[in-house]
Amino acid sequence: MRAFVFPGQGSQKVGMGSELASASSAAREVFEEVDEALGQKLSEIMRDGPEDQLTLTENAQPAIMANAIATLRVMEIEFGVKLADHGACVAGHSLGEYTALCAVGAFDLPTTARLLKLRGQAMQAAVPVGEGAMAALLGADIEKAAALAAAAAEGDVCEIANDNDPTQVVISGHRSAIERAIALVKDHGIKRGILLPVSAPFHCSMMQPAADRMAEALAETSPGDLALPLFANVTASKVSDPEEERALLVEQVTGRVRWRESVLSMRADGVDSFIELGGKVLGPMIGRIDKEAAASSLITMEDIESFAKDAG
Repeated sequence: MRAFVFPGQGSQKVGMGSELASASSAAREVFEEVDEALGQKLSEIMRDGPEDQLTLTENAQPAIMANAIATLRVMEIEFGVKLADHGACVAGHSLGEYTALCAVGAFDLPTTARLLKLRGQAMQAAVPVGEGAMAALLGADIEKAAALAAAAAEGDVCEIANDNDPTQVVISGHRSAIERAIALVKDHGIKRGILLPVSAPFHCSMMQPAADRMAEALAETSPGDLALPLFANVTASKVSDPEEERALLVEQVTGRVRWRESVLSMRADGVDSFIELGGKVLGPMIGRIDKEAAASSLITMEDIESFAKDAG
């Protein structure tokens, strides 16, 4: 059984999607449709930068989605490999959950782009710049990270944001608490703590204003039927009901991204092969979560062609 998975923030880079756009009209149409939906030339920022514009949360989120959906469209239209026929389920890391929902037809492309633009703006606006921070804890499992977060909080918010794999957990909260946590890593048997170059403390309780804004937006734009089930970030379990998924997307803004558990849940469900569309971030994580799982990335036309031959 095969799962298609979609990357999250941090996988953006200037030039993303350029090769696909020059080689495929199906990819170009995706970028044009997203530009039109957002009323901005996001595709130009993706192609040419500047990097500081691309890394803005409100641009990075729809850009990463557009790149992955362009990859998917090339696979489906140019090579005739339909996701619903060749996969058992989908999942996405944080914003990648929206990409996954677009891939299985729960949201159309313009709606997904607008929701992610809003999500990025709402997350950015939820906490004044400089008040929040995030840090990656390397050589940390979930138990060590939880103990460190509790020790560093001292009345501030310091919470686990992403349980990525057995060697990497991300914490989020007040900058002062995150800095205390980084100073305490060795005391908790953790190799390193690295401050992440993000503009807000994602996936923690400080994001509640953003969750409220997404609840309003999703009340007007409920997901439709899913062509394949999705493994949700906040529960690490399978969802097929659009109403349940709508509630989980709101929870996801403040909730933990349970990626490690999601991969283990998919494995327990019979998935033995993971295909990451539009990025090379999740594959290495999946390898660290379960060495028996096969994981590959589709980024270039060559990648997609090779996969289409094997899938054929």
